[in-house]
This record gives sequence, C-alpha cells and structure tokens, in this order.
Amino acid sequence: MAEAVVTVDGWSALHDTRQFDWTSWKSISEDERNKAIQEFEELIKQWETVEENKEGSHSIFKVVGNKADLMFIFLRETMDELEEIKRAINKSVLGDFLIPAYSYVSIIEMTMHDPMKAGEDRELSPYVKERLRPIMPKWEHACFYPMARRREPEANWFAIEKEERTKLLYEHGMTGRKYAGKVKEIITGSIGLDEWEWGVTLFAHDPLQFKKIVYEMRFDEVTTKYAEFGDFIMGNYLAPDELANYLAL
Repeated sequence: MAEAVVTVDGWSALHDTRQFDWTSWKSISEDERNKAIQEFEELIKQWETVEENKEGSHSIFKVVGNKADLMFIFLRETMDELEEIKRAINKSVLGDFLIPAYSYVSIIEMTMHDPMKAGEDRELSPYVKERLRPIMPKWEHACFYPMARRREPEANWFAIEKEERTKLLYEHGMTGRKYAGKVKEIITGSIGLDEWEWGVTLFAHDPLQFKKIVYEMRFDEVTTKYAEFGDFIMGNYLAPDELANYLAL
C-alpha cells in the first residue's frame, strides 16, 4: 500500500455564498434598510476585532456571475466558531435577505513533507504557522474552487508512492512560484468534511492572473493526470465601508 500523507493543520474554513433577495429588500422602508445595514456593520466590526487579534480572518466578495451575489470567507480556530458566525448572519435582519446558495467546509493544511525540499519534513517555523493561520489579503479579487484527485485504474493518486507524489507536487509548486506577488493561495483539506477533497482559494489584484495560473497548471502532470475540479466562484472584494453603498437603492 502507498504511504498516507501526514498533514499539519491550521484554522477551519467556511466559504458561504448567498443570493440576495433584492425584491424583498425593495419592499421594506428606507429606515428599515438602514437599521439592517447598521446592525450588520456591527457584526462585521466583531469579525474585524477577531482579525486584529489574529484569532481568525474574514473577507466578503461580490460574486461575478449568477452562482451567488455574495461570498463570505471565514477562518477560525474551531468549527464551533464557524457555525456561530453562520447563525449570527442568519439571525440578523439582513440575514432575512441573504439566501444560502452554496457552502464549503474545510481545514487549512500543508503536507508534513515539503515537496519543495525533496520531501523533507517541515519545521513548524513562524512561516509555516503563518501559512496555517493566515490573515487573508484584502486584494481586489478572489477565486474559489474545490478539487479532488482521481482514483481510476490507470490514474489513482492514492496508489502511487510517496516519492512520486512528492516529485509531482514539486513540479506543480514550481509553476505556482512564477506567480509570486501576483497570486496568493490558501489550500484547505476537506476529506470527510465536504463533497470534494480540497478547496483552493486564490487572491489577486488582477483577475486575469487566475486564468493564467490555472491554465498553466493544467499542463502539470499532477493536474493533467490526477486532478478533477468543481465549479469556480470569482468575486470582487467588498470592503466594510462599501456595504451600505452596495445595498443602496
């Protein structure tokens, strides 16, 4: 049997996308809308305090396309905290207009053996700890997609030897390094937690970089032979002080 990968794990992650009920939003008074926005802004301030204390992170994005209107991304130490956040959103007045569209639950992970260092075990350095408990960059654009590894007779990722997996991941990582400063990523594991096996969240100043990096990585053997992908969700960053303007009629 092939050797199982050992991971080092960090914060839990929730990707929560919502459709906004604009029809119902238009039917209430301006005063009611303002109160709902103010209440939600107070909720965001609570999330900001958590982030300032480096106990978690969050970002909100305006989704391009019709898969959703908004995408909330939360990183927290525990799943309990993620569920509490979801419940707080749903209990808010604005939550009455935020209709669940899609969600993804996962945990930030890194493989214990570092493919960029010939498979040597990672040291739990400040750099690794920062990768496991990151503060999300407030860049202009984000792209999320789930993925899995194939388990077919001629292409079974879980059947190949650790050394071969390490080599393929090293080559894959070298492709990603070309986009340093242009794209930042957070990799989360979701085996046993959600429908797919991993989640990938990319951040960029220019959304064209999402297209370029994903396209180039399709030519890496680890992708061409072993990868399957779910739907991609792309959004534009919504700063806290832009919420009222976004919801204005």
